[in-house]
Amino acid sequence: MSQARKPDWLKMRPPSGERFTDIKQSLRERNLHTVCEEANCPNMGECWSGRNGPGTATFMLMGDRCSRGCNFCDVETGGMESLDPDEPANVADAVADIGLDYVVLTSVDRDDLDDQGASHFAQTIREIKDRDPSIRVESLIPDFQGDPGLVREIIDAGPDVIAHNVETVERRQFPVRDRRAGYEQSLAVLDQVNRESDIYTKTSLMLGVGEYDHEVYQALGDLREVGVDVVTLGQYLQPSRSHLDVTEYVHPQKFETWRRVAEEELDFLYCASGPMVRSSYKAGELFVDAVLDGQAVEQARERARTES
Repeated sequence: MSQARKPDWLKMRPPSGERFTDIKQSLRERNLHTVCEEANCPNMGECWSGRNGPGTATFMLMGDRCSRGCNFCDVETGGMESLDPDEPANVADAVADIGLDYVVLTSVDRDDLDDQGASHFAQTIREIKDRDPSIRVESLIPDFQGDPGLVREIIDAGPDVIAHNVETVERRQFPVRDRRAGYEQSLAVLDQVNRESDIYTKTSLMLGVGEYDHEVYQALGDLREVGVDVVTLGQYLQPSRSHLDVTEYVHPQKFETWRRVAEEELDFLYCASGPMVRSSYKAGELFVDAVLDGQAVEQARERARTES
């Protein structure tokens, strides 16, 4: 059952300020969506710093309605519309206008489309890179039903990072995720990226959805075995009473333990782990940015933790 009262470490002030308002206006003018807003992410104020510092925003492509119905997610299911052919260019324009230097692109699932939106996703990457190759682009992709050809379209578009979230341990895939998703299918996507490119790979796990510690350890081991470079762990928070219950509010000290296990025992390049960490989280992006700039792993880790 969900606990009625969140612990003190989960309380944050809502984002505000002139910069935050300006970014929202730029997005609305172009009819763009961000996961930051759709998921009511608590880190918006931290990430949306733009020209005032290393800025990050996560754009959600292909509409704000999804063909799947995961029980943890607040995005509406069903009623998908046709793709906006201007969206790739509009996203690239918004990135330039806002002044972002690290962009995360994700999308709803579009199982209703012939290519599940892979070409649209890839075109958005290219539009951003064509305007400014120095902008780092992270692509947080769906599983594309495990179709290697569609995953390869994303690889060929040349993002700096390809992320795909397993979300939870193997036993809890359902009811956490839609039945069309799956643990082995997600591992196969990440494995393909690792085998077919030198692009950094990243994934995320939510804690507090009924998992056991040995299952988290197993999942981390499985992810490392397929070559995942960066992993993030965060607390699941129930979007509404109709969503999956929170089974536990995991203490920050336990998140720190998982960070040490991931980095020191399992040799992930980087692990961002904490109650408020989300899959598109500034600390992870700062690490990747530092590594791509040529910094050693230890220096990049220190930079990410200091600046975030």
